[in-house]
Amino acid sequence: MKRIAWLSDIHLNFVRKIDRLVDEIRAADVDLLLIGGDIAEARSFAGYLTELTTRLQLPIYFVLGNHDYYGASVAEVRGISRQLSDVASDLFWLPHAGPVSLGDATVLVGHGGWGDARLGDFLGSPVRLNDYKLISDLSSEANDEVLLQKLNELGDEAARSLEEQLSNVSAAVSEVIVLTHVPPFREACVHDGKISDDDWLPHFTCHAVGEVLHRAASENSGCNFIVLCGHTHGRGECEILSNLVVRTAGAEYGRPQVERVLEID
Repeated sequence: MKRIAWLSDIHLNFVRKIDRLVDEIRAADVDLLLIGGDIAEARSFAGYLTELTTRLQLPIYFVLGNHDYYGASVAEVRGISRQLSDVASDLFWLPHAGPVSLGDATVLVGHGGWGDARLGDFLGSPVRLNDYKLISDLSSEANDEVLLQKLNELGDEAARSLEEQLSNVSAAVSEVIVLTHVPPFREACVHDGKISDDDWLPHFTCHAVGEVLHRAASENSGCNFIVLCGHTHGRGECEILSNLVVRTAGAEYGRPQVERVLEID
């Protein structure tokens, strides 16, 4: 039996020390960590990951959230993540690591996804995230129509990555855990106990990834798909298909915590 701690939206740049989180993880007595993005920001997330794995002596599998790109470009942050995976023995950026076997019949795949602006009403929404100021690829876009196209492209890239990872999963696998940051379905985009409306959905769902997951689950009815996401800071769980369940992590700035401990045979 493997015990796995799942964390998301821990925003470690908002805390002075990570001692309390380290103690909580130690007390959970787990074998590895899954971190679903928004670890910190571009200049600090790698350092926090290194500190966590050094202090805990545990492998960490992670994806990136939107905040992890703040202060840099998409390519730069992904380059840092790739290098971290290549150099550190216990740090694994999932899009680079590929499908990971967690047991006899369980496989882990992942990508942070992106708010791809396909659900809700992006052009009519008054909501504009700090992403569009603090991530260089997005802040340089000239107008909302061009920004919309860029968000679509980022969502499509995430979907292609997950589709490729899933294509490499053996037919003998009976459970796939999908670690992501952005909720891939409207029903999983929960905040304050409610599904977000059309103003917020464009920024907080990745429809392209949702389509890939729905298709994979539909075509593999004998395999259970468990999707772990975050981004909204609102805790929730929904069943999209009988074999496709999405869990959304709760979060609070300045209070990073373990969202859930999973047990894998």
